[in-house]
Amino acid sequence: MSNTIQYEVNKSIACITLNRPDKLNSFNVEMHTQLAQVMQQVESDDGVRCVIITGAGRGFCAGQDLSDRAVKSDNQQSTPVDLGASVEKYYNPLIRRISQLDKPVICALNGVAAGAGASIALACDFVIASNKASFILAFCAVGLVPDSGASWHMIRSLGLARTKALALLGNKLSAEKAQEWGLIWQVSEPEQLLQEANSLAQQLAEKPPLAVAATKHLINDSFDKVMHQQLEEERLLMQRLGRSHDYQEGVAAFMQKRPGQFKGC
Repeated sequence: MSNTIQYEVNKSIACITLNRPDKLNSFNVEMHTQLAQVMQQVESDDGVRCVIITGAGRGFCAGQDLSDRAVKSDNQQSTPVDLGASVEKYYNPLIRRISQLDKPVICALNGVAAGAGASIALACDFVIASNKASFILAFCAVGLVPDSGASWHMIRSLGLARTKALALLGNKLSAEKAQEWGLIWQVSEPEQLLQEANSLAQQLAEKPPLAVAATKHLINDSFDKVMHQQLEEERLLMQRLGRSHDYQEGVAAFMQKRPGQFKGC
């Protein structure tokens, strides 16, 4: 089995690298399988407090490898390939994992993010992009629709007009314009991208893990709630976190003007 996913942990920061640079890190079944295994490791490793996802070579991810057996339709087949089944088996679980993970996920966008590659980037909690990076939603051009949560994430960040234009026209969106529109967090020089991603990851890793996880989910889930439901959710979380060791440590560290030592309990 080839190493289509590289995984390393440095202190409390995990770095996942999509590693099919000759294919712009487009996905095949093997890559999906290896990434799912790595995500399971991230979920179960209490020592990991933040995750960075990036790509090898000049691209972040070109989405699905259309030559892969999971999506390639043989003209001689009487039954067309079920793309919906492929999405539900491979992509949707990944997007759900990123969203539901109790640890913040940073996308270090090193190059083009096309198709499902753009969807994966947008599912992350933060996107720091090289000024050489870009987004392309080319689904419509090949007779498909945006998948892997792209339509959900984009309309919440960009609004109706910009989302429709990007999805229907498939025009390239530069990193600078994506930042200007509020789609991503930061733009970086290419040679500083991983350094800046690691700096952000370190800031997040030093914060109370329970509060980080609760804040991530509180914000992610807010779109499905009316205000009084959100107020109640905030109250319940304040009640629970106010009884935690990390809250006591946070207050003590603030009063004593020292860094907090948080245990996630």
